[in-house]
Amino acid sequence: MPDSPVYSIGALVRMLGIPAATLRTWEDRYNVVVPERSPGGHRLYSRVQVEQLRFVRDRLSDGMAASDAYRLLQGRLASGVPLEPARIPDGDGLLVMLAEQDPFAADFSDYFLRTEGYGVTLVPTAELALAEAVRKVPDLVLIDLLISGAQGLRLCVQLRQQFDLPVLAISTLDLRDEALEAGAAAFLKKPLEPLRLVSVVRDLLGQSAYLRSDSAATSSL
Repeated sequence: MPDSPVYSIGALVRMLGIPAATLRTWEDRYNVVVPERSPGGHRLYSRVQVEQLRFVRDRLSDGMAASDAYRLLQGRLASGVPLEPARIPDGDGLLVMLAEQDPFAADFSDYFLRTEGYGVTLVPTAELALAEAVRKVPDLVLIDLLISGAQGLRLCVQLRQQFDLPVLAISTLDLRDEALEAGAAAFLKKPLEPLRLVSVVRDLLGQSAYLRSDSAATSSL
């Protein structure tokens, strides 16, 4: 599975808890984790780069200065010493809304997401997606941008504004820039690869899973 750039800077803010201004400053100052730029100028990060920035964040949490954290990261990268991958909890208790009008594509994604332990709500139209989100707010929304006569971009904007949800946009068309402009956290082009789909969903929902795990642990004390 190629480590292609998928995640927007907004997705990293949500996943890592690092302000966007800080990420941009680190990029300019240290020139170590440099995201690709889409044709529209949006920063796009790969999964490897997410792990590198998580490594820096964790070193800062240990009391290390940013310059020293990046120096340590550079040393790890130069020596080939792997970074410790993040432990992402399973999807138990997390709800994904799948806004997909193609029943075959919907069944495909539904199967692999449920296999990972996520609850899945299937909606075939943009209108139903909004209504269902009001009824029960999901943890993430996966939107086919061609849903309801190509209303997916508008749906993405509406869900982000009303519920501040992470959105994974998908399409058979190359609408990456348009999806990022609409507030999507990540974009995948169809046909979807099962492992790639699950990997991105797990990354985008990792923080939510940790929060739920922490809450469950606290309530059990």
